[in-house]
Amino acid sequence: MTRFLATFLGTPQAREASGWDSLDDATRKLREREGMDAWMQWMQDHASAVVEGGSPLGKAKRIDKRGVSDTRNALTAWVVVQAESADAAACMFEGHPHFTIFPGEAVEITECLPMPKTD
Repeated sequence: MTRFLATFLGTPQAREASGWDSLDDATRKLREREGMDAWMQWMQDHASAVVEGGSPLGKAKRIDKRGVSDTRNALTAWVVVQAESADAAACMFEGHPHFTIFPGEAVEITECLPMPKTD
C-alpha cells in the first residue's frame, strides 16, 4: 500500500460562492454540526485506510532566504491515507463533506515518497 497526503483546499472565492457567510447563525451552526458528523462518519467508513487523522490548519508563515513573513494559501486541513493507487485514494474523497456541506473547494491527493538514502 502506498501512502498519500490528502490536502483540503478552500479559497475565499469558494466560500463566497457557497453562500456560507450569508447563512444565519442557527443555520450555519446546524450545517457545521451536520458537516462534522458527516466528516466523522467518513473517517469511520475509511478507518482501515486512514494512517494519520490529520487536523484543520491555521494561519501560515513563509520562510525563505529573506526571512519569515505572513502568507496566505488555500490549505485548510490534511489527512494521510493508504491505498493501492492515487486513483483509489482519490475515490475515497468523492462526495466528501469538505465540499458537499462545508464551503471547501477541493481535496488534492499527493503520493508520500520515501526519503532518499545517501551513501
